[in-house]
Amino acid sequence: MRKLSILALACIASLCFVQCAPEKKNPPDGWTYLFDGKTLNGWKPVAGEAEFIVEDSTIVGVAKANTPNTFLISEQEYGDFILELDIKVEHKTSNSGVQIRSNYDPEGKKGKGLVYGYQVELDPSERAWAGGIYDEARRGWLYPLSLNPEASKAFKFGEYNTYKIEAIGNEIKTWINGVETAYLIDSTDARGIIGLQVHSIGNPEDAGNKTYFKNIRIKTDSLKPTPFKKEVYVVNNLKNNLSEYEKQTGWKLLFNGKDGEGWVGAYKDSFPDFGWTIDNGILTIEASDGKESANAGDIVTTREYSAFDLSFDFKLTEGANSGVKYFVTLSEGNKGSAIGLEYQILDDEKHPDAKKGKGGNRTLASLYDLIKAEKQPRFTKPIGEWNKGRVIVYPDNKVEHYLNGVKVLEYQRGSEAYRKLVAESKYKIWENFGEAPKGHILLQDHGNKVSFKSVKIKELHN
Repeated sequence: MRKLSILALACIASLCFVQCAPEKKNPPDGWTYLFDGKTLNGWKPVAGEAEFIVEDSTIVGVAKANTPNTFLISEQEYGDFILELDIKVEHKTSNSGVQIRSNYDPEGKKGKGLVYGYQVELDPSERAWAGGIYDEARRGWLYPLSLNPEASKAFKFGEYNTYKIEAIGNEIKTWINGVETAYLIDSTDARGIIGLQVHSIGNPEDAGNKTYFKNIRIKTDSLKPTPFKKEVYVVNNLKNNLSEYEKQTGWKLLFNGKDGEGWVGAYKDSFPDFGWTIDNGILTIEASDGKESANAGDIVTTREYSAFDLSFDFKLTEGANSGVKYFVTLSEGNKGSAIGLEYQILDDEKHPDAKKGKGGNRTLASLYDLIKAEKQPRFTKPIGEWNKGRVIVYPDNKVEHYLNGVKVLEYQRGSEAYRKLVAESKYKIWENFGEAPKGHILLQDHGNKVSFKSVKIKELHN
């Protein structure tokens, strides 16, 4: 048998290498890879000192002690897009996120640099809000996953998770591993950078923990919105607006932003001709003397509701008191504000009512005089800023209160526990208080200036 020459062997080896080497994957039609798998070209680290390295076609973010949040940001800005990437964390403290349509101010934080804007959360903690939408270094949580708790199971710790982020027009939607996660409508930023976060760490022993990012790809042309298949709550920050998706899933505006259509004064046949004003899409009860329903009076919906999901934005002035009541029957004939279950609206710091009642059950977002709202200060907007209230009454009479997307209390209308609370409250003089099968929605005049917008409702059925 003839021996092959060294040259022939070299040629065969070269041919085998060409034919057998793994072929570099091309992106699907219309997509572009933002990471070449080898270098950090097109990206730059800012705002902190955590390290970003490339290993095995993956960007690896390495946590570092004594440094603020660090971001690897794109050098290019993007407007409308669909972004997909795979992310993995291997330590419960490795909070992270993906910045989209975000901003970078190199002079921020005294020249250390500041990244701010929309962030799609990566949360491996027990809270499990991965896929929710946060406003980094600005407004805080916009879409906490308490609004879509079923989706909290989508994220897999210690495994790669495929994130899909769709930003088209004012709508931002997220998916994790194919699960519909968050739906935000917001007009604050229409374009900006994309960024990968390595969060600051509180414990130096967590230094060196890694977050992995790979297969980062984007589509910017010929975009078609992906409809959500299931019904999820939409955080819609456009004033008095309903998206087509909200309309299709049963939402209706209770306040049209222009006039008092659908509302009348409590115990009256028409909308009050003084006290309540509508200006630039905002409904305001003007200040009088701080007394309960002693000036223009409360207003109520002309329709009655039984099971529903009610949302409303409200803004307090300093020291103000008001409320949103539900299951208002107007049958008690009492003086002052009409009787009903009340979502308390209050300046907890400056109004004396916060210290009355029992155990804080007259504070902001509480079921007034019955159940205290368990809320964290970070989820309460300051006086003069808009807060989001929400009340859900299920067909089985379970009730939930939310403040800025976070559930703060729940109870069961008509239960033994509920009736015990009523018996110990100011409402004990009314038989079967709060147990009517249906009632009006009420906005309260308590003599203080309080504003409302984006009041919407969805009726619920078995």
